[in-house]
Amino acid sequence: MQLGNGQFFTGITINTFDLNGTSYPLIWGGDAANYTIGSSPDIAKYCITGAMNADIVAGKIVFCEALWDGSGILLANGVGTIMADVLVENPDYAFSWPLPATLISLKTEKASWNTSKAQKIPQQPFSTATHLKTSWLQLLFRFLPEDQAPSPRHSQAPGVDILAGWSPLSPSSVYYDDERSTLFNIISGTSMSCPHASGAAAYVKALHPNWSPAAIKSALMTTAYVMDPRKHEDLEFAYGSGQINPVAARDPGLVFDASETDYINFLCKQGYNTSTLRLVTGDNSTCASTTPGRAWDLNYPSFSLYVEDSQPITATFTRTVTNVGAPNSTYKASLYMPALISVTVEPSVLTFSTIGETQTFTVNVTGPAISQQPITSGAITWTDGTYVVRTPLVVYNYIPGAPYNLDSGESMAPGSTPTFQRSSVYQKIGSIGHRKTHS
Repeated sequence: MQLGNGQFFTGITINTFDLNGTSYPLIWGGDAANYTIGSSPDIAKYCITGAMNADIVAGKIVFCEALWDGSGILLANGVGTIMADVLVENPDYAFSWPLPATLISLKTEKASWNTSKAQKIPQQPFSTATHLKTSWLQLLFRFLPEDQAPSPRHSQAPGVDILAGWSPLSPSSVYYDDERSTLFNIISGTSMSCPHASGAAAYVKALHPNWSPAAIKSALMTTAYVMDPRKHEDLEFAYGSGQINPVAARDPGLVFDASETDYINFLCKQGYNTSTLRLVTGDNSTCASTTPGRAWDLNYPSFSLYVEDSQPITATFTRTVTNVGAPNSTYKASLYMPALISVTVEPSVLTFSTIGETQTFTVNVTGPAISQQPITSGAITWTDGTYVVRTPLVVYNYIPGAPYNLDSGESMAPGSTPTFQRSSVYQKIGSIGHRKTHS
């Protein structure tokens, strides 16, 4: 965007409006308080719905000091909004708004507002495509827990600015009452890994039409780019097996395959009974012959070990791999794990003579008793000199009954700024959407 004095500022948005370069007056939200309903500059600066004076806002672009859904300006007949938020600095995700809008960092606002107040902003004729970053490489593929106890923050992989099909009955922007309809939309959030993963899976499936869903998922996970563990303290529970690489997944060398029966056994060991199991399977499956316990035998391309607080580290995992690479090949296992934990693989060499041949190995994990320790992660990697098949191994401590996350967002310091409530179809991202308004 460009101010009347020639200054340029870069924000981020998903634009769905036809902008023609028209200039409009810029005002600060605090100067447009609706005193009749008890608003004040301290409230109106956030541009909360109902807090704005429509006589002042009409026909103007309004600068707002909070990330909101745009309805406060839209319903007051404003033509656009610029938002800045203390918790938003150089965001890499964007939102679709019910009116022309952009989001800038608060640092940018502080540096510019005093010199920009009351000037006119020519709305630049940018297109939606200019502001999108929709590479499927943004997808971070998350892996499934194998233990009876849940592990922290297990959800689907994050997705950033994902273009996907959209229900025409859903609001087309973050504003609940946006009546516009669209068949496609771009949103961000953990649920938006679905179209990314679906597209990558379809890509691999097109090349291998006879592969099972488990084999395709294995290929995507074992060939993923390895993430820097400094990126997140929750390690694989935050970024999964790594950054998805669909090109490498076309030819993974080995796959960890699994059938519907394997997953039924997994669910039964997790505590499902026959009634709850059938709600998932939709058939006559039963858990009658399965004893609940650690589901370490699910043929999954990762290893997740939950260790109850003050208990020793001990587990044995069994896995079977299928050769989908070279007919005659020999794979050797290499290990990476912090010194506290001992890991052995038996056998450590797997030899194949045909495509489709399977080999089974076990992974033994041992270590001392641990108490209130951070997540520890490593990996087991199989290679034959051409293919590299990597599987994460994570050990984590847990106290039964303890909360997963003490910072639930319910306790905030007085004076914190509000955050807009988006449509339920939009997943919350990071800290956005978690803060509360305090009086």
